[in-house]
Order: sequence, then structure tokens, then C-alpha cells
Amino acid sequence: MLKQIPGDFINFVLVLVFSLLIGLEQRRHHLDEKPGSLYGTDRTHVFIGMLGFVLYVIAPHNLMLFAGGGMAVVAFLAIFYWKKIENRNLYGITSMIVVLITYSLAPLVYLKPVWMAVSLVTVVLVFTGLKQFFWKLSRRFDENEFITLAKFLLISGIILPLLSHNVIGTTVPVSPFKIWMAVVVISGISYASYLIQKFVFPDKGIMITGLLGGIYSSTATTVVLARRSKAADANTQQIASAIIVATAMMFLRILALAFIFDATLAGKLALPFISLSVLSVLVSWLIMKIGKRHKEMDFKPEKIKNPLEFKTALLFAFLFVAFALLTKFVMQHYGNRGLDILSFVVGITDVDPFLLSLFTGKFGLALPVLGQATLIAVTSNNLIKLIYALSLGSHKLRKPLIIGFSIIIAASIVFIFV
Repeated sequence: MLKQIPGDFINFVLVLVFSLLIGLEQRRHHLDEKPGSLYGTDRTHVFIGMLGFVLYVIAPHNLMLFAGGGMAVVAFLAIFYWKKIENRNLYGITSMIVVLITYSLAPLVYLKPVWMAVSLVTVVLVFTGLKQFFWKLSRRFDENEFITLAKFLLISGIILPLLSHNVIGTTVPVSPFKIWMAVVVISGISYASYLIQKFVFPDKGIMITGLLGGIYSSTATTVVLARRSKAADANTQQIASAIIVATAMMFLRILALAFIFDATLAGKLALPFISLSVLSVLVSWLIMKIGKRHKEMDFKPEKIKNPLEFKTALLFAFLFVAFALLTKFVMQHYGNRGLDILSFVVGITDVDPFLLSLFTGKFGLALPVLGQATLIAVTSNNLIKLIYALSLGSHKLRKPLIIGFSIIIAASIVFIFV
């Protein structure tokens, strides 16, 4: 049936529909903008689309007519823009660019697959409708926002490719590339969490703080929320629930890191870490369920700190190498038992450099040994987070956190021995 319809007619209908859709979107904006600030609406765009279609179809192999029509449209747009500046002191050219896109639809429909024209029209409709959104979004940018982005591009797109893939030596069985790759991955996760917190959830509540903070740093999130529990309006049950949620996200974050650097080890860690994450969410929900009896608190999050600092990246790289050396030394002199003790001790500090040194170096260790060391380090880190929360938080925070973390730590110990 469709084969009997001339191709020119189908293309004519496509140009007509696309032009009309763009014109209708422009008409909607006429309701919000000052009169005379936009160039044309539905009928104007349909006629411009048809003009482009006719001039292209007449001479598809010689584009002189189409180019001449385009120059005429540009001339009209130039006159309109000149008068717009002269009479109304307005300088926006978005509506005129949309007119030129409408005029260019015909050759696009003829020369390229339909999905390309559909994609173009979709982009035009979406982005012309997001003007206010972009205005609001731009107000959230501070003066250093693009410097932050430049830092991430520098460490990931410039420094990383220049580093050697050769292993440093037998003492440090990892390459400079893998060391900096660990820096890039950690920075990327932190940066993604930073962007989501700042631009997607700028007025986030306690639970969102726990979720996103757990991706960034569950220890830092625990400290921040514990201190907030001393406020007069603090709902300690909510805060305790958010702290446990941050721990749930920590399990998933470490599992994701394991998949990036050692998929085989990650497969071994998947069951315990997913189970512990689900258990943490369940414990958090039960604490929140109890907390429903309490009044909701007005939570105002602290200003988010930029996670991309070169000194932080260099410190992470230094700790990565230091833990690789320390792990190698402990394994040579004290064996698996020494590694377990080291894992527990490291848990009271930043576990990421230590765990990534395990994930990337391997040190000739069997998977069960690596998995056990990872679980011990994470369990130790949960214990120190509980101590931080009890030390820095309200006394009302103690009972739910002691119960919640005790359940998680007990389950972790079971996985360690099993």
C-alpha cells in the first residue's frame, strides 16, 4: 500500500508536519514573550517549510534556487532583527535560527534517514521549551563551576592517556595508568554525586542527602548528619535512617568499583554486598517507620564542596601507592592473617585507596582472600562510622544507630566467615 504512494508526497507530508509542529511551539512562546520579539508562528513556519520544499524539489541537483530562497529568508530575518533591536532593544535570535532550521527540512528529509529529521525536530521542540529551565539552571552555577568541569576533563582526558601501562615493579604491581585510573573513577563518582546534589536536588531532604552522600562518602555523610542531630528541631529517627541509607549506598559503590577493576572479584562480592545493601535499606526503613511518630524536620543541607581538587587527587594517588606497598610488605612477612589485621586497621581511615589497591594489584592473592579483606575493611569502616555518629550526634541518635549498625556488622561478620 505504502509503495503506491509517491515518495515526493510522503516527503511533502513530513515537511508539512514538522514545520507545523515547530510553528505551534513558536506560537506557544508568543503567549509568554513581548509582542514583536519572535519571528512568525505556525502558519509562517509552514509556509517557510513549503518554500524550502518547492525550491528544493524543482532543482534537487542544482541548489541555486534553494540557496537563493535561503538568502531571501535570511534577508527578511536581517531586516526583522535590525528593527527588533532598533525599536525594542531586544537581541535574541533563537526564533530566527528556528526559522532557518524549518527552511532546511526539505533537503534533510530527502537526503537523510527519517530518524534524523525526527531527531532534529524533537531537539528544536524540547530546547525551545526549556528556556526557563535553563535560566533557573544557570543561576545555580557559581563562578568556579566550569573550572571544576575543566579539572575533571584534565585528569581524565589529558593526564590519564599519557600515563604508561607498564607495571611499576614487583614491589608495586600496578601501572601508573591504573593508579590514575583509580583516581579518575573515584573523582568521577564523586563529581557525578556532586552534580546531582547541586543541580537535580538543590533543596534535598534528609533521605536524599543519605542516598547521594553515600555515593560520595558515607563517612562524611555520617559526620554531617550526626552533627545535625543536635539541632533543636532534629528528628533523630529520620537522621539515623538517612545514615543507614548512606551505608547501603556505600556497599553498592564499592561493588561498582570492584566491577570496574576486577569483574571476577566483583562476582564473588556481589552476593554479600547486595545482601548487605538490601539489609541496610530494610533497617533504614524500619527506623523511618518508627520515626513516623515524630514530627518531620525542616532540613537545610550544607553547601556542597567541590570534590575535584588536584591536591585531593594527588593525595589519593599517594595513598593508593602507599597501601599497595604496605599490603605487599604485610603479605610477604605476615601472610593472610596480617592482611586481615591490616584490612581492619585501614577501615578506620579512607578505605577507597586500600580497596582499589587490592582490586587492581591482586598481589597474587586468591579471590577468597581478597573478598574477605574487602569485607573486613568495610565492616571496620562501618564500626568507625558508628563511633563517629555516637560521639558527634545527639544522645537520642544512639539507640537506633547502635541497633541498626549492630545488625549490619553482625551480618557482615557472618559473610566474612562464610
